[in-house]
Amino acid sequence: MATFLCISCEFKGTDFFKYCKEAGNKVFLVTAKDTEKDAWPREYLDDIFFMEEVEHGSWNMEHFVAGMAYLMRTHKIDKIVALDDFDVEEAAELREHFRLPGMGQTTARHFRDKLAMRIKAQKAGLKVPGFSALFNDMEINEFTQQVSAPYMVKPRFEAAAKGIRKVQSAEELWDVLNELGEKRHNYLVEQFRPGIIYHVDALSFEGKVMFTRVSEYLSTPWDVAHGGGIFRSVISEYGSDDESSLTKFNVDVMDAFGMQYSASHTEFIKSDEDGQFYFLETSSRVGGANLAEMVEVASGINLWGEWAKIETAVINGEKYKLPRAKKEYAGIITSLSRFKEPDYTDFKESEVVWRNDKEYHIGLIVKSKSRARILELLDKYTAIIQRDFHAALPND
Repeated sequence: MATFLCISCEFKGTDFFKYCKEAGNKVFLVTAKDTEKDAWPREYLDDIFFMEEVEHGSWNMEHFVAGMAYLMRTHKIDKIVALDDFDVEEAAELREHFRLPGMGQTTARHFRDKLAMRIKAQKAGLKVPGFSALFNDMEINEFTQQVSAPYMVKPRFEAAAKGIRKVQSAEELWDVLNELGEKRHNYLVEQFRPGIIYHVDALSFEGKVMFTRVSEYLSTPWDVAHGGGIFRSVISEYGSDDESSLTKFNVDVMDAFGMQYSASHTEFIKSDEDGQFYFLETSSRVGGANLAEMVEVASGINLWGEWAKIETAVINGEKYKLPRAKKEYAGIITSLSRFKEPDYTDFKESEVVWRNDKEYHIGLIVKSKSRARILELLDKYTAIIQRDFHAALPND
């Protein structure tokens, strides 16, 4: 029996705990104090430790190391697993300190730091939009002279679209950098490329991508975060050129970044200008926003559960076998709701297979053998949600 220490600053990963425990492991969880009232599946957890965060997703590592050292006096920890983007670096630091197997700090940086990702991808010969670090004034000026606006100023360590700002000129870029002041080193600047954004959700074992599912954002995280939009995604057409190209591109990214075993969520853009795919970012985790549920509906593959099986196989020195995956179509639509418990009466089609039960949210997953039917339903439901339910947080 192996002992897992899972780290998550947010409430997530319940299926990971379930599958991990059912595989015969002991499972501990370290999470944020403010999740104490969430419905953690305690029947699958041997203990939960609640820590105060310095800020969201940031732990006092001196305290974390001391707490783990105390725990390890009576429990031999075999694996540390970070379930959220914000926990990847802390987990790597703990592995390094206690000499545990898994992703170390150098490799972890490529799955967390958006600047490190771009540098690594570029050095591997993979297509990325033009970008620059924000350390040196001369380099920034050279970037703006060589790369046309608009630009995106992106935080290196945030998740999803949080903190991203779009600027229309070099002058506006410098205004933003002056506003950031001493914090600008934690950001990068990237050329804005209009296009279609895709996400590839995958599982890797022994350095090989075992499972891939390619999907297309119909409304991007940026649109939702900054335009008050309604989030939508749909499985890409099986056998299409886009699916084939992105499946290969994802393998190239995982190889370049040194992925050995984990779930991963990677985003690419297909440029409107030249029709080429460009790498945007990746992460060593299951995708958020209920995308894992959409992937499971379409494929039968539970990403959280299979990730737990992969980690168990690795620690036990066993082989991992992926279950046979289906090829059906699914799509997801989610939004903030004006109502605490929205009424789903208007969403009665038989293709609806999942409903979001989170308070002040509304969301559905639809499933069909026809991608066209999925798109039809997503369009229909978008209109209903926009008219009767949609709420948006004010932009900062």
